[in-house]
Amino acid sequence: MSLLALEWDDAAADGHGALRLLDQTVLPDRTEHLDVRTVDALVDAIVSLAVRGAPALGVAGALGVVVAMDQAEREGWDAARLDAEVDRVRHARPTAVNLAWGVDQVRPLMDRGRDAVLAAARQVAADDEAANRELSRLGADWLLARVGRERLRVLTHCNAGVLATSAWGTALGVVRELHARGAVELVHVDETRPLLQGSRLTAYELVEEGIPHVVQVDSAAASTILRGLVDCAVVGADRIAANGDVANKVGTLGVALACREARIPLLVAAPWSTVDLSLPDGTGIEIEERPGEEVTELAGRRTAPVSSPGFNPAFDVTPARLVTAVTTERGVVEPAAGVGPGDLDRQS
Repeated sequence: MSLLALEWDDAAADGHGALRLLDQTVLPDRTEHLDVRTVDALVDAIVSLAVRGAPALGVAGALGVVVAMDQAEREGWDAARLDAEVDRVRHARPTAVNLAWGVDQVRPLMDRGRDAVLAAARQVAADDEAANRELSRLGADWLLARVGRERLRVLTHCNAGVLATSAWGTALGVVRELHARGAVELVHVDETRPLLQGSRLTAYELVEEGIPHVVQVDSAAASTILRGLVDCAVVGADRIAANGDVANKVGTLGVALACREARIPLLVAAPWSTVDLSLPDGTGIEIEERPGEEVTELAGRRTAPVSSPGFNPAFDVTPARLVTAVTTERGVVEPAAGVGPGDLDRQS
């Protein structure tokens, strides 16, 4: 797949370079790019979800430090102002740990100069792709061994593909790996309210890959699972606690509950950068709340009474006891069986 959610373009902005983002707010209708050269523009792109997905946000955070350094040079910021602007990038979205992680990977190199930071940020992107490919291989192996079918019927929620990463994908990376092995029968794509990242983005990627799929409303997911129409669910993550509690796009918890009732596996696919070992469990994960209008309006048209406010948590936390397995590039662990990512870290 030639899609890239983001990259550093040395030729952009009259040769001065810029962070080039694929604007995911207008997909699949239009393909447009944003050349980001200011911290304001980057924070706006992150908040508006022009760039989104935990691993992609990690890369955006790393490259965002370069954006801040270039702007500081153009505008004559002092060290304190530059430090404050880097913090703005780091804290632009609270739930996904990768954004802060990406900033922290390159921030110690700022004293070495902009080129050193850019090289390190590009390495963050390369490492993310390598991690995604490996976790996808491990996840596909685990699913095929666990489910025992040659061709799987998979349910996925939100978008955890190329568009959510530097390349390849996490949950959709597992699906792509299965498809490459001829092991996908059908993918059920939850539309994923309120911004329809499943129907707009995941389905878009599956069309590009030629992977058979259907799009369903989120409220159909539990019934689809309990009717025996899928063999497993594969989702991404925005933060994973040491015990295996998982923060992901709101609605994931309902999928997990249905999977437990149907006794089919829920596989969470994410790079190790998404694991937050500083959190023993998910109770410390901040749940981002987005504007209520994303629930009460559709394409700018009001769909609820004007006097009805919207409640719009962007994420939920699925307890480890409902997570059959987590696949990262370091291996597969089974939180529901009492083995979380923290145990994998201690083994390494």
